[in-house]
This record gives sequence, C-alpha cells and structure tokens, in this order.
Amino acid sequence: MVRLISILVGLGFVGVAAWSLLWGAITYVSEPHEETVEHRFHEHPKEASFSFNGPFGKYDRAQLQRGFQVYKEVCAACHGLTYVSFRNLEELGYSEAEVKAIADQWQIEVPSINPDTGEAATRKAIPADRFPSPYANEVAARAANNNALPPDLALITKARHDGPAYVYSLLTGYRQPPANLPAESRPGQGLYYNPYFPNLNLAMPPPLTADGQVTYADGTNPTVDQMAKDVSAFLAWTAEPRLENRNRTGIAVLIFLTIATILAYLAYKNIWGSVKERKVRIAGPLEPENIARSDAAKRDEGIAG
Repeated sequence: MVRLISILVGLGFVGVAAWSLLWGAITYVSEPHEETVEHRFHEHPKEASFSFNGPFGKYDRAQLQRGFQVYKEVCAACHGLTYVSFRNLEELGYSEAEVKAIADQWQIEVPSINPDTGEAATRKAIPADRFPSPYANEVAARAANNNALPPDLALITKARHDGPAYVYSLLTGYRQPPANLPAESRPGQGLYYNPYFPNLNLAMPPPLTADGQVTYADGTNPTVDQMAKDVSAFLAWTAEPRLENRNRTGIAVLIFLTIATILAYLAYKNIWGSVKERKVRIAGPLEPENIARSDAAKRDEGIAG
C-alpha cells in the first residue's frame, strides 16, 4: 500500500511539472514579449583594449599606478577597497618606503580602540592595514549619499559583466537623456542618466568631469578617457591580482597536456598497432574440425562415446 501511494505521489509531481512546463511554453508562444524601457535604451559596454586581455596578457605597471592615483584622488572619498592592503601596492612597483608614506598620508584613518579609555578611536594606517572604508557603516554611507550605497570597488570588475570594460563605459557614459525616453524613466532629483547602468539612472554624479582633473607624475596626458581606462585597469588588478600567475600556469598546463597526449598516442600505436593486424578465427566446439579432434583424442585415451 505504501509503495502504491509513493508511486501515485511521484506521478502527481511529474504531472504538475509537465503541466507547468507545457503551460509556460504556451504562454511564451502566445503572448508577445514586451520590451522594457531599460532594455531598449541600455547599451552594452564599449570595446576597450587592455594590456591584460587574453591568455598572454600582462598588467602595465605604469597604468596601474596611474589608476591608483585616480582612485586615490577621485574615488576613495566614497568607495572602499575592503580586500586590498596597502602593502599590496608593492606589486605595482612602489617601494616599501613609498607604501609606508602612502599608508601614513591616507586621508581616511583606520578604526581603532583607545588603549587608555577603551573607547572607539582612529589611527594612521600602516602597510599591513587594508584600505579603510570612507564610512563607518551602511547607514552612514546611505545618509551621506541620498540613500544610495556606494559599492566597494575591490571586486567590482568581477561582479559586473565585461568587468573593466563596464567600469570604463560607465565612467565615460554620462550624457543627457534622449528626447524619446519616457518621462517615468527620466532621472529624478539626485540621479544621472547613464545608458551603461542597468536601470539607466544612478545616484553617483560623474566622477571624471574634465581633462586634467588628475596630474600624472609620469607626464601622461590625463584626459577623461585616459583616466577612466587607467582606473578601470587598476580595479581589474584589485579583483585579479594573480592574473599573470594564472595565465603562466595555464600555458604550462596546456603545454604539458599537449606533450602527454602525443606520448600517449605514440605509446598506443607502439603497443596496440601490431595487435590490430592479427586475425583471430572464431571457432566453437560444434565446428566439424573441432569435433573430429575431440573424437580422435577420446580414441587415443580409450574413452567410449
């Protein structure tokens, strides 16, 4: 009885699933898909060429240092780098003394505890510290940004489709809304139109507003486009600091697998190549030749029958 009930319950589940699938297919075919305003006006990220693209890509240390400068002077006031430590900047080519100076002069101090009173306090950063958040918590961040929460940028290029290209497109994509944009989708007070943002309007004002906003130490012309590319490359590094190591490891593994495959194929040809040329004749005990041999053996042994 229990078995019968189990079978009936299972059949019931299968029937409901089949009906849901069939009804969903009928609805999809019969009801035309309505394109949303966001889908109609949203644009895919621009094509952006970076030195680290592709399996042989490598980071341009000079570009990463310029990108860090843009982050420091433009982005750090609102966005943190939770998973990056100051000492990681040595991987960009900064010396140990330079990293200590950057940490000591960072505009946002690190939360701490006063050892004398036990009360909350702040202190100067040291290389072992991670980049401090500009806000104490989410409530403070929203209160300072018209209830919008500035995202942490440490992993932003991994959290967004097309990563660095998305960041670059967003930073250079601010514009006036098109005339045919419906009124309900136009940016309200404190919002800015950007077709590269999923819902078209975001609370962050254009961070890069004019050429020369940052003065590069290496003399590179700091156009808005150049600054956007540089900080996008820097944020790609914060999200994938071991990208070059992974590329080298992947290439070595592919070379190893290629050689191993060739050796395995040659061993296969050497061991089994001659076996395929042999012809095995399939014969059974009832075949006349085998019956005659069996009878002859019996006679030699004096066995009757």
